Amino acid sequence: MSLNTRAGVRSGRFRWDRRIERISELALWDHPLMLLAIALMTVIPAITIITTPLSLTWQSFLGLGTVLLAVWINRLEGRLVTHIMIVLSVLLSSRYLWWRFTESLGWGTGSRTLLDYFFAGGLLAAEVYAYIVLFLGYFQVLWPLNRKPAILPADIASWPTVDIYIPTYNEPLKVVRPTILAALDVDWPQDKLRVYVLDDGRRQSFKDFCDAVGAIHITRGDNRHAKAGNLNAALSKTTGDFIAIFDCDHVPTRSFLQISMGWFLKDKKLAMTQTPHHFFSPDPFERNLGTFRQVPNEGELFYGLLQDGNDFWNATFFCGSCAVLRRTALDEIGGIAVETVTEDAHTALKMHRRGWTTAYLNIPQAAGLATESLSAHVGQRIRWARGMAQIFRIDNPLFGRGLSIGQRICYANAMLHFFYGFPRVVFLTAPLSYLF
Repeated sequence: MSLNTRAGVRSGRFRWDRRIERISELALWDHPLMLLAIALMTVIPAITIITTPLSLTWQSFLGLGTVLLAVWINRLEGRLVTHIMIVLSVLLSSRYLWWRFTESLGWGTGSRTLLDYFFAGGLLAAEVYAYIVLFLGYFQVLWPLNRKPAILPADIASWPTVDIYIPTYNEPLKVVRPTILAALDVDWPQDKLRVYVLDDGRRQSFKDFCDAVGAIHITRGDNRHAKAGNLNAALSKTTGDFIAIFDCDHVPTRSFLQISMGWFLKDKKLAMTQTPHHFFSPDPFERNLGTFRQVPNEGELFYGLLQDGNDFWNATFFCGSCAVLRRTALDEIGGIAVETVTEDAHTALKMHRRGWTTAYLNIPQAAGLATESLSAHVGQRIRWARGMAQIFRIDNPLFGRGLSIGQRICYANAMLHFFYGFPRVVFLTAPLSYLF
């Protein structure tokens, strides 16, 4: 091929790519109604692709063509490109599941034993679970809101009062000290700001330090309901219009309230604004594998994408720290939820059921310490899983009143995710059941 011909091919490919990019950047793709229009236009073709039987040759062509299309289109950017990738994934996953139900099981052939059906049914159930979580996850992130901070009024006198809570139990003072000092230095009118150290360890050294720097030391007579009980005890002793909560190792920036408070004054039904959890130390996996600051932390999926997706559906979760809550909303639901060990997500669910709204600002405004040991890391995840299972059992988001369809799906997907241990056992043992 001559140089001129190669240059012409490259030039034509470039012009084609630019056309696709210009189409994907059109403002109309940023309108939520486009989701409905695209869904209606693709229903019949999608059903055809999912249910049409193909020979091995044509199935190979379909698979290879889909992979090549995904690789090519993934070079572009834009919401349209993301939706195309989602559609491709759902189509192929649905086609596979259709084949599993209609052709792979061999129901009624007479050659299967009960044990065969047990293992085959277990594998199919695990695959159905994975498909449901995949589909719900795509729904959850269909339209990341990417909310920006709202500007506060110029009249400082109209700004509300804020109480900053720093709950602690057995953490040493050297860990909590930076958080207390940073909270005292938050950029907010001093006559409208109070910093409270909620010390469930009831330590004299903490009281002395708080007295010296100007924070307020609060204790209670017992440790009932752990962190949730600690926060609720403080609610009965303080009067701020809003409550900002930080884990004792999460150090806030000076701009935290300037960034997070604007939407409360703009939306009187806003109950909570959540900001990301950002860590300045590696977790056990990042430390052992040497991936800290080189590979995105696992939390980046949740705080970088899922919470933005939740925000579109008015389903932002409260994550226990780096958040601001409206006192009247907390009073209406009886304070921080104490029925489960994931009091934060359960509190947000209760507020959503009462018609309150929530917001997410994907702007890190505090930094904390990641779990230091593998046992602590696993223990934290076990607590999250147990708490989500408890909510799913006693306050299932799929039932009851007060939630929209989007909110129900976002909460249900978050809870179903933590049941992934069962399908993983099935996927690991399925090859053995086939071999033996």
